[in-house]
Amino acid sequence: MRARSIFRIVQLGIKSLLLHKMRSGLTMLGIIFGVCSVIAMLAIGEGASYEAQEAIKRLGSSNVILRSVKPPQDNKNNTTGRSWIAEYGLTYGDVARLQETIPGIRRVLPMRIIREDIRFDKISLQGQVIGTLPLYSEMNNVELSRGRFLTSTDETHQNNICVLTLSLAARLFPYQEPLDQEIKIGGDYYQVVGLLRERSTEQNRPQAGQMEGQPLDNNVYIPLSTARSRFGETIFRRSAGSFEAEKVQLHQVTVQFASADSVEVAVPQLDSMLRRFHPRKDYEMIVPLELLRQAEQTKRVFNIVLGSIAAISLIVGGIGIMNIMLATVTERTREIGVRRALGAKKKDITTQFLVETVVLSVGGGLIGVVVGVLTPLLVSQLTDMKTIITPWSVIIAFGISGAVGIVFGLYPASRAAALDPIEALRHE
Repeated sequence: MRARSIFRIVQLGIKSLLLHKMRSGLTMLGIIFGVCSVIAMLAIGEGASYEAQEAIKRLGSSNVILRSVKPPQDNKNNTTGRSWIAEYGLTYGDVARLQETIPGIRRVLPMRIIREDIRFDKISLQGQVIGTLPLYSEMNNVELSRGRFLTSTDETHQNNICVLTLSLAARLFPYQEPLDQEIKIGGDYYQVVGLLRERSTEQNRPQAGQMEGQPLDNNVYIPLSTARSRFGETIFRRSAGSFEAEKVQLHQVTVQFASADSVEVAVPQLDSMLRRFHPRKDYEMIVPLELLRQAEQTKRVFNIVLGSIAAISLIVGGIGIMNIMLATVTERTREIGVRRALGAKKKDITTQFLVETVVLSVGGGLIGVVVGVLTPLLVSQLTDMKTIITPWSVIIAFGISGAVGIVFGLYPASRAAALDPIEALRHE
């Protein structure tokens, strides 16, 4: 009996709202846009946070990345017409000391990165030559398309072999099969023995084998011993009337620890050891584990900010509902008086107006959920931006819309119930 009474009240509420379709629809817009904005903004924020965290995870949570950095004071020595050599950065001695003194280290991957012109026949492209060890493929989970990667034999014998990324190979060899061809880098020729598959565009983030800001699809990988022998340790740059040179043994060293727990213990020791041998601070240390935790914290703050901004739209929509319902109470004063004269109690009047408010907010919430789910999907289709719709964002948005209906409907409902029946009947 109780359920039937509630159903009857809801039916009457919907019928009353349908008498003014345009007004009811416009009133629901505030809730629709509010719910839609909560879901869409949280989905976009979640997607951006996910991409950032995945980029950090690809660096390895158990890794520490060391990079050579030119000290600022070296730039002051550069004067017009003067020749000079700047010596800085990580060394092979650092690699040896790391392995001997820091506990918990599993593997160390040194790299030397050189910008050079890469030539085949009449085609010349600028790329970056990465001298590294065979274990690069294991530590970075590279995906070979064809051929092979570097081997210990190549490293031992300083073989002139190289591995190209697919897009670079496609530009160098538009009509030929790249494998077993020879390309010219600097003054030497290198045989192509393998092709690497690049990551997709949205995944192109700086990783262990890539200097920040440089494209992954221009890389040529050669043995580290070959790079050291063929290119030396001094890089010359010529300009009008002067030249400068930089002596850098290693541009990057990736230190892999046995576990993430070992990273937290070893990082202070690692920094202390490097400071002892690098008083000018000509290196930088990147700890992906710390970056990941910062990204997670940023994600929580970001979600709170986005959710709060979007929730304001719901509050504005609730104020709109309350405003319309107060106007409705004024319009239906005589109706309220008739119902009270026929025996309706205050709680019946309160329930009727509260149900109408909830129907507006819940109906707007359902439509807002549909639009809010479709909006991120549309954004993903039209752009390269990744969006992630989480169930909790839908539940929260819809729950708030229902709560807004109740909170902002209580005052108009109580005001309607408080009308004096006699005065209401006299109302014109």
